[in-house]
Amino acid sequence: MKLGEIELDREPAFELESKVRVTKKIRNDGTFPGKQLGEVLAKKGDEGYVISIGTYLQTAYIYSVHFLEAGTVVGCLGKELELITEN
Repeated sequence: MKLGEIELDREPAFELESKVRVTKKIRNDGTFPGKQLGEVLAKKGDEGYVISIGTYLQTAYIYSVHFLEAGTVVGCLGKELELITEN
């Protein structure tokens, strides 16, 4: 997504129940309760499932990803995720 681009003009990149992998370390930006600001919420390579799709600032989709191993649900931008396709 380019600066100024409104992602909501397109369909979401991931569907509900999609299996996804984190492409970069995700830290608490202050919106995750019970964790310190800057604390790592998901590491690059962590895998989870999209359980809901919301929006952020009316410009981008936010995917709530359930990371089963950690037992946490973290909001991620589409650019922070990649789809896992299993053969």
